[in-house]
Amino acid sequence: MNDKLIFRLITGVSIIVFLVVVILNRKIIPAPEPIPAFTYFLPKLNAIINGTCSILLLLSLYFIKKKNITMHKRINLFAFFLSSLFLVSYILFHYLAPETRFGDLDHDGALSQGEIATAGNTRYVYYVILITHIILAAIVLPLVLFSFYRGLQLQVEKHRKLVRWSYPIWLYVTVTGVIVYLMISPYYTV
Repeated sequence: MNDKLIFRLITGVSIIVFLVVVILNRKIIPAPEPIPAFTYFLPKLNAIINGTCSILLLLSLYFIKKKNITMHKRINLFAFFLSSLFLVSYILFHYLAPETRFGDLDHDGALSQGEIATAGNTRYVYYVILITHIILAAIVLPLVLFSFYRGLQLQVEKHRKLVRWSYPIWLYVTVTGVIVYLMISPYYTV
């Protein structure tokens, strides 16, 4: 395959994934009723997967610094597999479950003035982390796919140039995924 075809394929996959996330998250296709029992376990699973990916990405950096390319490659492939599993679980949860609002202590889907006051400035911190997490999560998929392509093609210099961007963004997305979960988890309906 040539680079132009790979570029088109990666761009197409990234756009399709983004559209699926938006369509299911915004419930353009209505979710089934009743909500399946496993649904509320998915955020915890997502946090576990994100935390594991964070550790794997740090290990990947360690092994490439030690020039152990085989372990670097294996760990990155496993991290990518877990991130793909995360994406499926994330989409499924946000499709099936009602929207969770930060600060919604009574789980009624609306924030009262008292709930907003109780959450205080923590809400702003949460939203800054969440918004940067979401934007960078949308950007990271094509970067990671291009990085993998260059690495698997043994185009080391092109791989390094991409990884300067994709690695810290991917690591940020996995770490902030755990932080977002820890901050929003008290407000999930159970």
